[in-house]
Amino acid sequence: MSEETSAGAAGQGRAVLPGIRLRARDRDEAHRASTPLELFFDLCFVVAVSQAGSRLVHAVAGGEPVHGITGYLLVFFAIWWAWVNFSWFASAYDSDDILYRIATLVQISGVLVLAAGVPRAFDDADFTVAIVGYLIMRLALTFQWLRAAHGETGPARTTALRYAAGLLVVQIGWVVLLLLPHAAWEWGFVPMAVADLAVPVFAERHHRTSWHPHHIAERYGLFTIIMLGETIAAATVAVQSAVDASAALGELLPIAAGGLLIVFGAYWIYFAVPIHEYLVSNRQAFLWGYGHYLVFASAAAIGSGIEVAVEQVTHHAHLSTLAASMAVTVPTALFLLTVSLLHTRHFKQGTAQRLVLPVSVPLVLAAGFAGHRAVPLAGLVVAATVAVGVRLSRTAARNGAA
Repeated sequence: MSEETSAGAAGQGRAVLPGIRLRARDRDEAHRASTPLELFFDLCFVVAVSQAGSRLVHAVAGGEPVHGITGYLLVFFAIWWAWVNFSWFASAYDSDDILYRIATLVQISGVLVLAAGVPRAFDDADFTVAIVGYLIMRLALTFQWLRAAHGETGPARTTALRYAAGLLVVQIGWVVLLLLPHAAWEWGFVPMAVADLAVPVFAERHHRTSWHPHHIAERYGLFTIIMLGETIAAATVAVQSAVDASAALGELLPIAAGGLLIVFGAYWIYFAVPIHEYLVSNRQAFLWGYGHYLVFASAAAIGSGIEVAVEQVTHHAHLSTLAASMAVTVPTALFLLTVSLLHTRHFKQGTAQRLVLPVSVPLVLAAGFAGHRAVPLAGLVVAATVAVGVRLSRTAARNGAA
């Protein structure tokens, strides 16, 4: 690579400095967009999310919902937090030089190792392979933060060093926890997860990195699309398998239609607001970013729920119709609730607009009691939520312009 290249294959004309140093990007940079390398990184996470979703379906359909949900939440935490760490670092320090690309590709390798360890973590509570993948990702990210520290001075250098030290200490803690008896996971996972979440708060306590609000909003939006896309893929495979087995289309088509309405509505609701305008400080951005654990996890779980509903209709699941319906309506309601609390409420005007999503949550949950009509009914509720929200927004815009 020459000393003067365009930064990121996205076409931004930045000079790439060869060597170990890594310079921070400008927080006020115009037209900041995700790079192809970031998109490639995101797509590799689909493998891990798909593995977690398939194990969730297997556990819930097999009559072990508690085991399935618990395992899914634990595994998804590792997937989500690894993605979060990379995305925020890239927003502040993406130079797209040779070392940066290599370190990112190493992190992608760690993602694939983590994905390979998901079945063992789910079925046997054996987190060895998953932790190895996590270790690969975190060591590469620690190297990146040390590069950033080498290129910074003053408070910015201190922040980068705190990130590197925090990542290293916490990763050592995960390895130690892995070496302890299996029972240690029951009491050790939550404290270690809290310690992991505390690293950015500790590192940026006195100096904020130059993460870009518009870029972060776009990164989270793209990952939301991937989660919803995984839901469509999972639902498609489930319906196709049922059709190939000559199952009744009269029961499958309403589930497929309802699932599509839910996914389309979820997309519309999430992207209805310019959230980058809200991300003006670490406090606001961190609460918003951390809360997306529930947004992402619930979005992906909707697809697993649709698979469970299909398996129940085709008599391949050992659970009741109510339980199969709730496998769809509960994550849908959780998605609507968390998006409302974290995302859309900051841009709603008036009581009516603010109540649209909160009111839809119990209606979606109530749809779960409608038997085999639960999924299409939940889809209609979500579609009606979108319609009402659009109508109220247009009314407010007309009144504001008058």
